[in-house]
Amino acid sequence: MKNGKFRVSAVQYRLQTIDSFDAFAAQSTHYVRAAQEFGADFVLFPEFFTTQLLSIGDGTGRALPIGRLPEFTDRYRELFAGLARETGMHIIAGTHVIERGGKLYNTAHLFMPDGRVFEQPKLHLTPTEVREWNLAPGEDLKVFETDHGTIALLTCYDIEFPEIVRMAKARGADVIFCPSCTDDRHGFFRVRYTSHARAVENQVYVVLTGTVGSLPTVDFMRLNYGQAAIITPNDIPFPPRGILAEGEIGEDMVITADLDLRLLEEVRESGSVTTWRDRRTDLYPDWR
Repeated sequence: MKNGKFRVSAVQYRLQTIDSFDAFAAQSTHYVRAAQEFGADFVLFPEFFTTQLLSIGDGTGRALPIGRLPEFTDRYRELFAGLARETGMHIIAGTHVIERGGKLYNTAHLFMPDGRVFEQPKLHLTPTEVREWNLAPGEDLKVFETDHGTIALLTCYDIEFPEIVRMAKARGADVIFCPSCTDDRHGFFRVRYTSHARAVENQVYVVLTGTVGSLPTVDFMRLNYGQAAIITPNDIPFPPRGILAEGEIGEDMVITADLDLRLLEEVRESGSVTTWRDRRTDLYPDWR
């Protein structure tokens, strides 16, 4: 554990049709500045928020296809790397589709204040991502050391698989940042409920957010149902519902709360339940 207490913000990013990369940059910068004004150390953007760039279109009134998103990668990285250096914040800039070796990956990006950039491709892909967008899954789980402790980036569907969060916790992660994108209530509540389960099972924080708004011209991004939440274990000294902060469903906004890693250590050692310590690794695998 490093600095025990720090502040996180999560962005409910409003998707809307734009006509240039500059418009995307201005909207993203607005949210970063808002989080900076709240004194945040970390700011989380949603999954697939860069699909807004597809709405720029091809000049004939049609949106760009998903395979064109990697064309924006350099400008995306330059934008958020510059904002992280300038503000001194850690920016988890949602996910962006990148190209590696002829394959497309839905990849979470962590921009560090010192200029370093880390990537975590999504490990579990939904049927739509595979069938409609021909995305490839990541092959390796990473955890990231920061000045405020160890974190992991697990994207949307990833959080629905308990094994991968067990692995992240076993490797030292105390905070799971989960960028998400869901188009209806069914998908939203799958991600929301399993985020709570992962926080209880592993006695970790989960910082979750999703897209709101709509992209009427972009296939599979026409509807978005999202709400940010900063989720804790369900034990004293945390809130009874395990929610430090949550947004208003569907609204364009930023939520903020303080995380205290010392409280996680307290409940792991002497909480009402000690779920991490009480694992029956004689009956099932120890993910260490």
